[in-house]
Amino acid sequence: MSDPRITSSIFTRGAVDLSALRTPAPSSAPAPVQAGPPAGAPGGAVGGVTVVDVTEATFQSEVLERSLTTPVVVDFWAEWCQPCKQLSPVLERLAVEGGGAWVLAKVDVDANPRLAQMFRVQGIPMVYAVVGGQPVDAFSGVVPEAQLRQWIQAVLKAGGVSVAETEDPRLGEADDALMSGDLDAAEQAYRKILAETPTDAAAEAGLAQVGLARRVAGVDPQAALTDAAANPDDVDAQLLAADVEVLSGLADQAYQRLVGLVRRTSGDDREKVRQHLVGLFTIAGPEDPAVASARRALASALF
Repeated sequence: MSDPRITSSIFTRGAVDLSALRTPAPSSAPAPVQAGPPAGAPGGAVGGVTVVDVTEATFQSEVLERSLTTPVVVDFWAEWCQPCKQLSPVLERLAVEGGGAWVLAKVDVDANPRLAQMFRVQGIPMVYAVVGGQPVDAFSGVVPEAQLRQWIQAVLKAGGVSVAETEDPRLGEADDALMSGDLDAAEQAYRKILAETPTDAAAEAGLAQVGLARRVAGVDPQAALTDAAANPDDVDAQLLAADVEVLSGLADQAYQRLVGLVRRTSGDDREKVRQHLVGLFTIAGPEDPAVASARRALASALF
């Protein structure tokens, strides 16, 4: 599987050659968008937002042509892929929440290997943003919901979609600073929001992400993981490895690593690990199923 981390601008516009897909297979006409099936039903309008299952035959109409007016997020998945089952429901929920600002197109890689090949999919889940008939950004693996929201906001802006009405402009400013790497400005903006609204979960998540970005700045991910494997009782090495895993979309592994470390430590070391783990929970948010499960495991480890 490919390195499962969000990567900004991993290719330039047009680098993925989709020319062979611009003419659908003659045996099948593009499937019309269905309106109004029950929530969660594939291939229809869910909660007023279109979520479609896409094949090679319908790719041109459902993705390329649609992306000329509305950003399309393409989710490459497979039934056997467990991480896909974590990411896809979150994407579907955010599509519904988006109120029609973007469309989620789901591609089963087993049924559509040529599409996967054209998009250079080496591991799943793999998610592409298509705007104006071309891929503009992508990531692979499972990522925290807060980070996913930021990525979608960036996609909407790339597609010329105004998001001012659906987001707090203060939060948008903070998120922009975080995405551009201006961590000082991002921290200041998030702290200002929290000073005015102490329970703002999005600002809390953003501030936690600033901390994460600072901790992993300049770190070689593979070296950090290797060091942690060689030194299982080195608390700092384990904390850094957990940070790398979260940034790489492997939050479950990070949580398991630190819960295990809580079990093996005591006193100040145990409290340091606990606080670090709670900080990582903040990035994903309380609604993340992995966080709920890890919180139960943490409680068991502590008591």
